[in-house]
Amino acid sequence: MAEENSSAPQEYAPGLNGNDLIIDGWFHERGVLWPGQAMSLQVKKVVHHARTKFQDVLVFESTNHGMVLVLDGVIQVTERDEFAYQEMIAHIPLFAHPNPKKVLVIGGGDGGVLREVAKHESVEEIVICEIDGEVIDVSKKYLPSLAKGYEDPRVSVKVMDGAVFMDQNQDAFDVIITDSSDPVGPASVLFETPFYSAMYKSLREGGIVCTQGECIWLHLDLVKPLVDNIKKFYTDVGYAYTTIPTYPSGQIGFIIATKRRGKCDVPLRKPRDEVQATLKYYSPEIHSASFILPQFAKRAIFE
Repeated sequence: MAEENSSAPQEYAPGLNGNDLIIDGWFHERGVLWPGQAMSLQVKKVVHHARTKFQDVLVFESTNHGMVLVLDGVIQVTERDEFAYQEMIAHIPLFAHPNPKKVLVIGGGDGGVLREVAKHESVEEIVICEIDGEVIDVSKKYLPSLAKGYEDPRVSVKVMDGAVFMDQNQDAFDVIITDSSDPVGPASVLFETPFYSAMYKSLREGGIVCTQGECIWLHLDLVKPLVDNIKKFYTDVGYAYTTIPTYPSGQIGFIIATKRRGKCDVPLRKPRDEVQATLKYYSPEIHSASFILPQFAKRAIFE
């Protein structure tokens, strides 16, 4: 049975208790957005559990996937496969831009997206808006391989609502990356048209946004109306995806939209050899391939 850190609080505010999802030494991820299926990981020990102002935060050491970060019962990161998500959500928009200098990351408190953005030498300023500062603190303590992104001197941290920050900073960013959890709880507004409108206003001319776009096997009913709505003001809207074993159905997509710029399916720049050597998933070839969707998804989203 998993061991709980003795320093963790014994009482929690009303809401989901992450420890309740650990049964007989296994963590079971069940969610309303993937009914009838579950993901289970064997737990070696629980190292952190607390309820913040916004959500339930659980970190455990797994037997085969390293450290695992769970928010409101949903796996956000495992050390074993996180690179498949972090690299793609960061490098698709950044390599599709000819010269990104100012980048905004919304969410992504674990620091993994920051780590990848920092690999772009042209970037002069990286701002992260994370509404839950406790996620940042927990990640720095238990996920240092991701949270190393905070060490880059170009990074500034804003613990606040990303929509409010964008309203205060219009026509400001070349690339905006929204690394959100699923559209329940505090992240739900990040999947609504007004949020995409706020991103558009915060983009510079020629800018690109890239957001977590859920799963083609589970969420086409969420993706299709959102894409249709934001097509009304973005110049181009595309959809790409990555494969990652510990996300629902082993796949997650990205909505990539531009402001007075064309499609993003062909990278305009390529990683330097020394940068490519550090990457485990992204390459110029997989950049383009990630936009090629199975026919059922292509029809459902774009036809």
